[in-house]
This record gives sequence, structure tokens and C-alpha cells, in this order.
Amino acid sequence: MAGGSTPAVQKTEDEWRAILSPEQFRIIRQKGTELKGTGEYNKFFEQGVYDCAGCGTPLYKSDTKFDSGCGWPAFFEGFPGAINRSPDPDGRRTEITCAACGGHLGHVFKGEGFKTPTDERHCVNSVSVKFIPANSDASL
Repeated sequence: MAGGSTPAVQKTEDEWRAILSPEQFRIIRQKGTELKGTGEYNKFFEQGVYDCAGCGTPLYKSDTKFDSGCGWPAFFEGFPGAINRSPDPDGRRTEITCAACGGHLGHVFKGEGFKTPTDERHCVNSVSVKFIPANSDASL
């Protein structure tokens, strides 16, 4: 899905600051990056769904997560229509954002040779997502 559409969930900067931690705001709203290897979901492989930490939209199923060794959580695909892609201003990488709120998730890389069905690696900041366990009422 290409970027450019207007997010359905829109808040002012002050509204985002009120609901996100300072680190979440820096990454999700200001397109920051957490330090390599520090994210809570980097080596986490429980069954469930990963929702957007900003708006709660389901983004990834746990069975699409894999250990890429990159230092950040990696997924090979998201839920259909949940993630927008747009080239970074320098054109070197493709940013991925939540389609519902526009929150920065990370970047997607293709053709790296991982044995996944899509040959893609969605390199996602842990603070950009919230894990919902499979046995939870909040999961799909």
C-alpha cells in the first residue's frame, strides 16, 4: 500500500504527547529509532497480535515475526491495509507507518534473502507496537 493517504486517527501534537510516553512520542510521532537490541520485543516470540502503540490498530500477527538478527523486531508482512509505505526523503529506505494514525513503525527492506514468504523484513521499533497475547480478549 502506498503512503500519502490521510490517517483516520488524527490528534494534535499536544494530544499525542498526553497519551504517549516521551520515548514513544520521539519514535512514533517524530520518526525516531530506538537503540539497537534494546527493544522489549526484539527477542520476544509469544503468540498474539502486535497493535499500533499510538492508536491500537492491529498491525502484525505473531506468526509473521521472525528473528532476523538485526537488533529490532522483524516481521515479513502486516495485516492487509494496516501499514503504509513511503520512501524516506533521501530515497535510500522505505518508511513504514500505521495506516490508521500515521505513526512511524520503522522501515521495510526487500530482497535480503531471508527464508520468508515475502522476502521482506519489516524492521519495527518495539515502542511503536503493543503486544496483545493470543489468549487475551483484546486480540483478534
